Amino acid sequence: MANIQEIKKYPDTILRSKCSPVEIVDDKIRSILSDMTLIMHTYNGIGLAAPQIGIDKQIVVVDIGEGPIGLVNPQIVDKDGKSAIEEGCLSLPEVLVKVKRAGGIKVKALNETGREITIDAKGLLSTVIQHEIDHLNGILIIDYANFIKKEFLKRNLLKHRERKPM
Repeated sequence: MANIQEIKKYPDTILRSKCSPVEIVDDKIRSILSDMTLIMHTYNGIGLAAPQIGIDKQIVVVDIGEGPIGLVNPQIVDKDGKSAIEEGCLSLPEVLVKVKRAGGIKVKALNETGREITIDAKGLLSTVIQHEIDHLNGILIIDYANFIKKEFLKRNLLKHRERKPM
């Protein structure tokens, strides 16, 4: 497949949808994982969720510089500690929001072969995985902002979208 798709931008409705679980990890899902990794790297991202490219499936890829990780149907099964860093998002151009998250997480998911894996993530990897799992549940970083900042960001995102040709 290997086609570079446009990243869906706010307020695209798929970004607010709860994604469907993957029933079976087959060649189609492996192709999506491969495409998503290429797209993430093309746009200089460190994480990408399937709805960001218009796919209603629980699939994410992350790469914080240690090699790409593909996760199918990821679920956070444990959390510890606290973290708060400014996060950006490919679907929310030019927006940074300080987000409070767990400092470490344990995630269960299926890998590209359909085998269940568990990842103990800390630091940046933990943050990126939590961010991408939020996407699978229709949650965006602007949802973590206070009301006034959220309204300001939404207005600016809509203006930004109007200025950019599709």
